Amino acid sequence: MRPGESLGDAYQQATKYTRAGGPAVQPVAIRRPGRRLELPAPVLDGGLGLWETIRTRRSLRDFDPAAPLTLAELSQLLWATQGLTGHPSDRRFRAAPSAGALHPFDTYLVLNRVAGLPAGIAQYDVPSGQIDLLAEGDFSRDIAAASLEQEMAADCGVVFVWVGVAGRSKPKYRDRAHRYLYLDAGHIGGQLHLAAVALGLGCCAIGAFLDDEVNALVGVDGERETAMYLSVVGRLR
Repeated sequence: MRPGESLGDAYQQATKYTRAGGPAVQPVAIRRPGRRLELPAPVLDGGLGLWETIRTRRSLRDFDPAAPLTLAELSQLLWATQGLTGHPSDRRFRAAPSAGALHPFDTYLVLNRVAGLPAGIAQYDVPSGQIDLLAEGDFSRDIAAASLEQEMAADCGVVFVWVGVAGRSKPKYRDRAHRYLYLDAGHIGGQLHLAAVALGLGCCAIGAFLDDEVNALVGVDGERETAMYLSVVGRLR
Protein backbone atom coordinates (compact mmCIF):
# COMPACT_ATOMS: atom_id res chain seq x y z
CA MET A 1 0.00 0.00 0.00
CA ARG A 2 1.12 3.52 -0.74
CA PRO A 3 1.45 6.04 2.12
CA GLY A 4 -1.98 7.39 2.99
CA GLU A 5 -3.76 4.83 0.81
CA SER A 6 -6.76 3.09 2.36
CA LEU A 7 -7.35 -0.64 2.20
CA GLY A 8 -10.28 -0.23 -0.17
CA ASP A 9 -8.32 2.00 -2.55
CA ALA A 10 -5.37 -0.42 -2.51
CA TYR A 11 -7.68 -3.30 -3.42
CA GLN A 12 -9.12 -1.36 -6.35
CA GLN A 13 -5.67 -0.57 -7.72
CA ALA A 14 -4.19 -4.03 -7.09
CA THR A 15 -6.96 -5.85 -8.98
CA LYS A 16 -6.75 -3.84 -12.21
CA TYR A 17 -5.98 -5.55 -15.50
CA THR A 18 -3.05 -4.05 -17.42
CA ARG A 19 -1.57 -4.73 -20.84
CA ALA A 20 1.96 -6.11 -21.09
CA GLY A 21 4.12 -3.58 -22.90
CA GLY A 22 2.03 -0.57 -21.98
CA PRO A 23 -1.39 0.74 -23.00
CA ALA A 24 -2.62 0.56 -26.59
CA VAL A 25 -5.34 3.18 -26.07
CA GLN A 26 -4.35 6.83 -25.87
CA PRO A 27 -6.10 9.34 -23.59
CA VAL A 28 -8.96 11.20 -25.25
CA ALA A 29 -9.18 14.99 -25.33
CA ILE A 30 -12.28 15.35 -23.17
CA ARG A 31 -14.21 18.63 -23.17
CA ARG A 32 -15.82 19.70 -19.91
CA PRO A 33 -18.50 20.90 -19.93
CA GLY A 34 -19.53 18.91 -22.95
CA ARG A 35 -22.00 19.87 -25.66
CA ARG A 36 -25.52 19.05 -24.50
CA LEU A 37 -27.35 16.53 -26.71
CA GLU A 38 -31.11 16.37 -26.30
CA LEU A 39 -32.88 13.04 -25.85
CA PRO A 40 -36.64 12.40 -25.91
CA ALA A 41 -38.36 11.81 -22.60
CA PRO A 42 -38.56 8.15 -21.55
CA VAL A 43 -41.87 6.30 -21.87
CA LEU A 44 -43.07 5.27 -18.42
CA ASP A 45 -45.94 2.92 -19.23
CA GLY A 46 -46.68 -0.08 -21.42
CA GLY A 47 -43.97 -2.33 -22.79
CA LEU A 48 -43.13 -5.97 -22.09
CA GLY A 49 -44.32 -7.30 -18.71
CA LEU A 50 -41.80 -7.71 -15.89
CA TRP A 51 -42.07 -11.48 -15.53
CA GLU A 52 -41.78 -12.06 -19.26
CA THR A 53 -38.78 -9.71 -19.37
CA ILE A 54 -37.00 -11.65 -16.62
CA ARG A 55 -37.79 -14.99 -18.26
CA THR A 56 -36.49 -13.78 -21.63
CA ARG A 57 -33.25 -12.22 -20.38
CA ARG A 58 -30.05 -13.59 -21.91
CA SER A 59 -26.53 -12.24 -22.44
CA LEU A 60 -26.48 -11.59 -26.20
CA ARG A 61 -23.45 -10.47 -28.20
CA ASP A 62 -24.14 -10.93 -31.92
CA PHE A 63 -24.88 -7.35 -32.89
CA ASP A 64 -25.56 -5.92 -36.34
CA PRO A 65 -22.86 -3.24 -36.77
CA ALA A 66 -24.91 -1.59 -39.51
CA ALA A 67 -28.03 -1.11 -37.35
CA PRO A 68 -28.00 1.91 -35.00
CA LEU A 69 -30.01 2.40 -31.84
CA THR A 70 -32.61 5.17 -31.80
CA LEU A 71 -32.60 8.26 -29.59
CA ALA A 72 -35.74 6.99 -27.88
CA GLU A 73 -34.09 3.66 -27.07
CA LEU A 74 -31.03 5.34 -25.61
CA SER A 75 -33.19 7.63 -23.49
CA GLN A 76 -35.17 4.66 -22.20
CA LEU A 77 -32.03 2.68 -21.34
CA LEU A 78 -30.46 5.59 -19.46
CA TRP A 79 -33.62 6.27 -17.48
CA ALA A 80 -33.87 2.58 -16.54
CA THR A 81 -30.38 2.66 -14.99
CA GLN A 82 -30.15 5.98 -13.16
CA GLY A 83 -33.20 8.01 -14.15
CA LEU A 84 -35.01 10.02 -11.49
CA THR A 85 -38.16 8.37 -10.18
CA GLY A 86 -39.21 10.87 -7.51
CA HIS A 87 -39.59 14.65 -7.59
CA PRO A 88 -37.23 16.18 -10.18
CA SER A 89 -35.51 18.22 -7.45
CA ASP A 90 -34.67 15.12 -5.39
CA ARG A 91 -31.75 13.16 -6.86
CA ARG A 92 -31.90 10.36 -4.29
CA PHE A 93 -34.73 8.38 -5.83
CA ARG A 94 -33.59 6.70 -9.03
CA ALA A 95 -34.46 3.64 -11.08
CA ALA A 96 -31.68 1.56 -9.48
CA PRO A 97 -31.09 1.41 -5.70
CA SER A 98 -27.92 2.70 -4.09
CA ALA A 99 -26.45 2.26 -0.60
CA GLY A 100 -27.46 5.26 1.44
CA ALA A 101 -29.01 6.80 -1.69
CA LEU A 102 -25.53 8.24 -2.37
CA HIS A 103 -25.32 7.13 -6.02
CA PRO A 104 -21.52 6.97 -6.41
CA PHE A 105 -21.64 6.09 -10.12
CA ASP A 106 -21.43 8.29 -13.19
CA THR A 107 -22.59 6.87 -16.52
CA TYR A 108 -20.32 7.41 -19.51
CA LEU A 109 -21.21 6.26 -23.00
CA VAL A 110 -19.14 5.24 -25.98
CA LEU A 111 -21.55 6.15 -28.76
CA ASN A 112 -20.77 3.85 -31.67
CA ARG A 113 -24.04 4.03 -33.59
CA VAL A 114 -27.08 5.99 -32.41
CA ALA A 115 -29.27 7.53 -35.11
CA GLY A 116 -29.24 11.32 -34.83
CA LEU A 117 -26.14 11.50 -32.61
CA PRO A 118 -22.48 11.84 -33.54
CA ALA A 119 -20.13 9.02 -32.58
CA GLY A 120 -18.07 9.87 -29.52
CA ILE A 121 -17.78 9.85 -25.73
CA ALA A 122 -20.68 11.21 -23.70
CA GLN A 123 -21.83 11.44 -20.09
CA TYR A 124 -25.36 11.10 -18.73
CA ASP A 125 -26.63 14.14 -16.84
CA VAL A 126 -29.09 12.68 -14.33
CA PRO A 127 -31.02 15.85 -13.36
CA SER A 128 -31.85 16.79 -16.95
CA GLY A 129 -32.08 13.29 -18.41
CA GLN A 130 -29.85 14.44 -21.28
CA ILE A 131 -26.29 13.60 -22.29
CA ASP A 132 -23.20 15.76 -22.71
CA LEU A 133 -20.87 15.04 -25.64
CA LEU A 134 -17.32 15.12 -24.23
CA ALA A 135 -15.38 14.03 -27.32
CA GLU A 136 -16.45 13.44 -30.91
CA GLY A 137 -15.10 10.62 -33.06
CA ASP A 138 -15.24 6.90 -33.69
CA PHE A 139 -13.84 5.15 -30.59
CA SER A 140 -15.34 1.75 -31.34
CA ARG A 141 -11.99 0.10 -31.99
CA ASP A 142 -10.46 1.74 -28.90
CA ILE A 143 -13.17 0.51 -26.56
CA ALA A 144 -12.97 -2.98 -28.09
CA ALA A 145 -9.18 -3.02 -27.56
CA ALA A 146 -9.61 -1.83 -23.98
CA SER A 147 -12.21 -4.57 -23.47
CA LEU A 148 -9.63 -7.28 -24.14
CA GLU A 149 -10.43 -7.32 -27.87
CA GLN A 150 -14.07 -8.28 -27.36
CA GLU A 151 -15.59 -7.43 -30.75
CA MET A 152 -19.06 -6.92 -29.33
CA ALA A 153 -17.82 -3.60 -27.90
CA ALA A 154 -17.11 -2.38 -31.45
CA ASP A 155 -20.22 -3.87 -33.08
CA CYS A 156 -22.80 -2.65 -30.55
CA GLY A 157 -24.65 0.63 -30.70
CA VAL A 158 -23.53 1.91 -27.28
CA VAL A 159 -21.07 0.87 -24.58
CA PHE A 160 -22.12 1.90 -21.08
CA VAL A 161 -19.12 2.66 -18.85
CA TRP A 162 -19.95 3.03 -15.17
CA VAL A 163 -17.37 5.05 -13.29
CA GLY A 164 -17.29 4.72 -9.51
CA VAL A 165 -16.58 7.74 -7.32
CA ALA A 166 -15.80 6.24 -3.92
CA GLY A 167 -15.49 9.68 -2.33
CA ARG A 168 -19.27 10.07 -2.46
CA SER A 169 -19.77 7.05 -0.22
CA LYS A 170 -16.68 7.08 2.01
CA PRO A 171 -17.78 9.84 4.40
CA LYS A 172 -20.62 7.53 5.49
CA TYR A 173 -19.23 4.03 4.92
CA ARG A 174 -15.43 4.47 5.02
CA ASP A 175 -13.57 1.54 3.43
CA ARG A 176 -16.72 -0.55 3.32
CA ALA A 177 -17.88 1.89 0.63
CA HIS A 178 -15.93 -0.18 -1.90
CA ARG A 179 -18.16 -3.18 -1.21
CA TYR A 180 -21.22 -1.07 -1.76
CA LEU A 181 -19.86 0.34 -5.01
CA TYR A 182 -19.75 -3.15 -6.51
CA LEU A 183 -23.25 -3.89 -5.25
CA ASP A 184 -24.51 -0.63 -6.77
CA ALA A 185 -22.82 -1.48 -10.07
CA GLY A 186 -24.68 -4.79 -10.12
CA HIS A 187 -28.00 -3.08 -9.51
CA ILE A 188 -27.41 -0.65 -12.37
CA GLY A 189 -26.21 -3.36 -14.75
CA GLY A 190 -29.21 -5.56 -14.01
CA GLN A 191 -31.60 -2.70 -14.69
CA LEU A 192 -29.94 -2.02 -18.05
CA HIS A 193 -30.14 -5.68 -19.03
CA LEU A 194 -33.87 -5.91 -18.32
CA ALA A 195 -34.55 -2.62 -20.09
CA ALA A 196 -32.70 -3.85 -23.18
CA VAL A 197 -34.77 -7.05 -23.24
CA ALA A 198 -37.98 -5.04 -22.92
CA LEU A 199 -36.92 -2.98 -25.96
CA GLY A 200 -36.03 -6.03 -28.03
CA LEU A 201 -32.30 -5.24 -27.91
CA GLY A 202 -29.27 -7.36 -27.08
CA CYS A 203 -27.19 -6.66 -23.99
CA CYS A 204 -24.09 -8.18 -22.41
CA ALA A 205 -22.14 -7.08 -19.33
CA ILE A 206 -18.33 -6.82 -19.40
CA GLY A 207 -16.23 -7.24 -16.28
CA ALA A 208 -12.94 -8.04 -18.03
CA PHE A 209 -11.32 -4.88 -19.35
CA LEU A 210 -8.06 -2.98 -19.08
CA ASP A 211 -8.99 -0.52 -16.37
CA ASP A 212 -6.75 2.41 -17.15
CA GLU A 213 -7.28 2.16 -20.91
CA VAL A 214 -11.02 2.53 -20.33
CA ASN A 215 -10.30 5.33 -17.85
CA ALA A 216 -8.20 7.09 -20.49
CA LEU A 217 -11.02 6.84 -23.00
CA VAL A 218 -13.61 8.51 -20.78
CA GLY A 219 -11.20 10.98 -19.23
CA VAL A 220 -11.07 9.93 -15.56
CA ASP A 221 -7.97 9.55 -13.40
CA GLY A 222 -8.43 5.90 -12.35
CA GLU A 223 -8.08 6.70 -8.66
CA ARG A 224 -10.65 9.23 -7.45
CA GLU A 225 -12.87 8.14 -10.35
CA THR A 226 -12.43 4.74 -11.96
CA ALA A 227 -14.27 2.54 -14.45
CA MET A 228 -15.75 -0.45 -12.63
CA TYR A 229 -18.27 -2.08 -14.97
CA LEU A 230 -19.16 -2.01 -18.66
CA SER A 231 -22.13 -3.18 -20.65
CA VAL A 232 -22.84 -3.25 -24.37
CA VAL A 233 -26.24 -2.76 -26.02
CA GLY A 234 -27.08 -3.16 -29.66
CA ARG A 235 -29.52 -4.37 -32.27
CA LEU A 236 -29.20 -8.08 -32.89
CA ARG A 237 -28.49 -9.60 -36.29
